[in-house]
Amino acid sequence: MRGHDLINTVLPDELFLEIFRHLDGLKSSCDACSLVCKRWLNIERFSRRTVRIGASSNPDAFVKLLVQRFVNVRNVYIDERLPVSSPFQFGYIFPGPTPTTKKRRHSKNARSSLEHLHVSEDSRSEERDLESFSLSDAGLVTLAEGFARLEKLSLVWCSNVTSVGLKSVAEKCRSLKALDLQGCYVGDQGLAAVGECCKLLEDLNLRFCEGLTDTGLVELAHGCGKSLKALGIAACAKITDISLEAVGSHCTLLQTLSLDSEFIKNQGVLAVAQGCSSLNVLKLQCINVTDEALLAVGTYCSSLELLALYSFQRFTDRSLCAIGNVCKRLKSLTLSDCYFLSDKSLEAIATGCVELAQLEVNGCHNIGTAGLEAIGRSCPGLSELALLYCQRIGDDAICSIAQGCRNLKKLHIRRCYEIGDKGIIAVGENCKSLTDLSLRFCDRVGDAALIAIGQGCSLRYLNVSGCHQIGDAGLIAIARGCPELVYLDVSVLQNLGDMALWELGEGCPLLKDIVLSHCRQITDVGLAYLVKKCTRIESCHMVYCPFITSAGVATVVSSCVNIKKVLVEKWKVSQRTRRRAGSILSYLCMDL
Repeated sequence: MRGHDLINTVLPDELFLEIFRHLDGLKSSCDACSLVCKRWLNIERFSRRTVRIGASSNPDAFVKLLVQRFVNVRNVYIDERLPVSSPFQFGYIFPGPTPTTKKRRHSKNARSSLEHLHVSEDSRSEERDLESFSLSDAGLVTLAEGFARLEKLSLVWCSNVTSVGLKSVAEKCRSLKALDLQGCYVGDQGLAAVGECCKLLEDLNLRFCEGLTDTGLVELAHGCGKSLKALGIAACAKITDISLEAVGSHCTLLQTLSLDSEFIKNQGVLAVAQGCSSLNVLKLQCINVTDEALLAVGTYCSSLELLALYSFQRFTDRSLCAIGNVCKRLKSLTLSDCYFLSDKSLEAIATGCVELAQLEVNGCHNIGTAGLEAIGRSCPGLSELALLYCQRIGDDAICSIAQGCRNLKKLHIRRCYEIGDKGIIAVGENCKSLTDLSLRFCDRVGDAALIAIGQGCSLRYLNVSGCHQIGDAGLIAIARGCPELVYLDVSVLQNLGDMALWELGEGCPLLKDIVLSHCRQITDVGLAYLVKKCTRIESCHMVYCPFITSAGVATVVSSCVNIKKVLVEKWKVSQRTRRRAGSILSYLCMDL
């Protein structure tokens, strides 16, 4: 009946709470519910489990307000890399702070983003103003006291937080399971306190924590080694093999290890391999680690499922042969700039790791066609393949992959100059599940390849940037065969014209993102037809398109109601367009 509240008078709070739990923490849904009435607002606040904070002019005050309003929060994510917002903006997810590092806080760009602040001539006063945009130990103490049942805490680039604040979190939030300290200047005392108090800690990220030494990490391993399952370390110059030896001795349940260090050597990786037999994810970028360490991984870590090796100048085929012989569960392999690995490595992986689903080979100049052919013969479950800067891999390799890995869903190829139409045609004929295709600067790929893809696959993502042999015919085939396309990059295609844009408008109504930069044949006419039909476009890049004028830019802005970003030369934007859509306009060159 009109005028009667039949829902609030009948349903108890417990039922509302159960309904809100099924929203999965989606902010827009939670906010919508909280606006219905005061009762729903209070119940939704009581049920809120996750809070994400960028920053504001006073993040400590925001934290104080949060702990008063949301009493059952379990997960807090604070990221101070985002740009500073207006000090009067407030929400459950706060739009955020300034720069990425403490040093960058004092840069010209950081100062320009804080124009609403009074900046005195005294540089020390300016520094204090800038630091007021960072969460401090006082704010962290307030957070710990208010959210005592906290389970996940992320403090990304919170450069003013020290061991004092972290110690308070450790002492008050003893149910903590995940802690991300990326870019924080915490010291050993804070990390030791976490080890002493947080016996349930499972996930720890210490990337770019420059103030830490072996002392802190060793204490943590002693304290919560029985629960720790994931550890990330990068750019921590004072963390050495001593820490990893402690991890290997005490963290026997460790499953994920990510290391990026110039100071870690074989001893540390050996200790982890020998002590952490449950290791299933290993990411290494350690220039002083050699075959000896990876041979140990191959010997002891039979549960390994993901292996990523970056910039290794001292690994040889011996390492990958050991992995292939023992790690039968390996599903994902990334090899980046590993110059001494050859086809023999991939042949060993193909023979031993038949469950391989993801493979990336980047800049490994001694890996060629034979290695990829072995993968195609032995790994039928491969679903994602990325080949970047691989000069020795040709069409025969791609044909083997297409014929043997028919469930391929994602194929990224960049600057592999021996790959042409033959290989991509084979993909179109055999890989019917392909939805994501990127062929960047592949000089030998032309229209025939895209025609085969359009006839055989239903793509959602396509990038053919720099494939100068592709013209209207290839894109027309994509437009007619891939109606679910949402992302398209056709930049630097000199032969692409308005006819292709017309066909894309007719055939791809779901298109959201399009990159047209350096396309010298398209005009305002083709662009107008595209945006008229593709009403969901959110971003459009069109720099260095000589026949796109200010009228074309205005058409994009006025026709695309969902547009969020337009990248174009500044001189092509009229005053009217700038007034109408200044917030979404980006310029490659501020002054030409």
